[in-house]
Amino acid sequence: FIAATLQLFIPRLLGRAIDQAQGVMAAGAGAAAEQALWNTALTLLVVSILRGLFTMAQNYYGEAVGHRTGYELRLAFYEKIQRLSFAYHDRVHTGDLITLGLLDLDGVRMFFSTGILRVVLLGVLIGVGAYLLISTDPMLGLLSLSFVPFVAWRSSVTQLKLRSTWLTLQERLSVLSRVMDENLGGIRVVRAFAAQRHELEKFDRAKCDALDLANQRVDIRVANTSAMNFSFLAAMGLVLWFGGQKVIAGQISVGTLAQFLTFMTILQMPVRQLGLMVNSFARASTCGTRLFELLDAELDIEDAPGARDLVVSDGVLRFDNVGFRYEGAGGRSTLSGISFEARSGETIGIVGPPGSGKSTIAHLIPRFYDVTSGSITIDGQDIREVTLKSLRKAVGVVQQDAFLFTTSIENNIAYGNPWARETRIGQAAEYAQLHNYIMGLPAGYTTVVGERGASLSGGQRQRLTIARSLMLRPSVLVFDDSTAAIDAGTEQRIRAAMKRFARDRVT
Repeated sequence: FIAATLQLFIPRLLGRAIDQAQGVMAAGAGAAAEQALWNTALTLLVVSILRGLFTMAQNYYGEAVGHRTGYELRLAFYEKIQRLSFAYHDRVHTGDLITLGLLDLDGVRMFFSTGILRVVLLGVLIGVGAYLLISTDPMLGLLSLSFVPFVAWRSSVTQLKLRSTWLTLQERLSVLSRVMDENLGGIRVVRAFAAQRHELEKFDRAKCDALDLANQRVDIRVANTSAMNFSFLAAMGLVLWFGGQKVIAGQISVGTLAQFLTFMTILQMPVRQLGLMVNSFARASTCGTRLFELLDAELDIEDAPGARDLVVSDGVLRFDNVGFRYEGAGGRSTLSGISFEARSGETIGIVGPPGSGKSTIAHLIPRFYDVTSGSITIDGQDIREVTLKSLRKAVGVVQQDAFLFTTSIENNIAYGNPWARETRIGQAAEYAQLHNYIMGLPAGYTTVVGERGASLSGGQRQRLTIARSLMLRPSVLVFDDSTAAIDAGTEQRIRAAMKRFARDRVT
């Protein structure tokens, strides 16, 4: 606000300086007139320096606010993703979430960095400037501001057009991210089937769809900017024409006319940037809508009001007439009327054809999904009435997908208990029949496994995930077809080790 106000003093000081310079050049001008000119010039210099300092502070704090906003939004976005249920991640592609977390979030951040400041600057320049100009000469003041209504109308129309195109563009960029994510995740399959050309064509189609819409947006912005510049230059021409007539008639001085023209020149840059501001607002509005749809999404799986920590004593897991149906399954139930009981020290095997619901049962125990009907209890405590943190500490799940992080073997094993001692990590690896292999590596437990465990075989990855689950010392241990890639001999040794580990646990 201060920087914009100081900027408005510059036209008035410049106009006064011109009139004083004419007075100095006139015959018979004394030292007083020359001193007044020097005083005005010095004042103009001081105002310019102060404006520069306040503008620098304005830009600094604008960027600081933008980056802080971006940080808070990223934190909220990432935190919400961690809390959303498996059902949400089943519906939404990873590429869409990446686009939200990068492009959409940055669109909102940029508006807070520069967009709001530009709106404030333009508002102050037009508001205060209008008062100063109209109070100086009403007719010239109105002519100076005659382009503002047209610019406001054009900006509103353009903003509506850009908002709809931004929404479609972000969706097409999400498709582009999705194609790239799938290609990188399945690069070995692509190479194995020599499908590079097919993948390039698929990526090119997605890229061209996004590019075509981006070009449409450029056309809208260029047309809007050209129209605004024309209206501005037309208004300046009118001020110069009618102001010149007033100077000739002696109604105003040359300095006053220069004051009006200088103000319009100062206003020119914010007006030119108005197109960028409209685009920035349209993008922020669209991106914000998409982003807050995720941030405001209701959590399917969360702690119930008054939830207590799970207390495991006898270690009895019971399914009581459990039914479950996935979203979008068209009313078809995956599980219906499932009842069984498993006690501490017992091992229960669930077998069946693909798609019969074995993995679903494994996912219901730690509440990755909630049952549609019936109940699941541990020692008589309904798992929907205990805290998720305590439940998942008590239930260790070794999933089909042996996902590993790009870090050391040690950190992967201790993922659920990062403060564990090396002896416990080694013991978990021994149960999983992985310790001897690890000790044979040059870096041992500090060996980095690569992206998703790329440097390990399928069986080694599965054994590492078994060790990771054992580190939790869970009361209930669930294996979801997690030894499929392990050879028969190693699997037998793991089974024998699990019998020792699971003496007082449900498996």
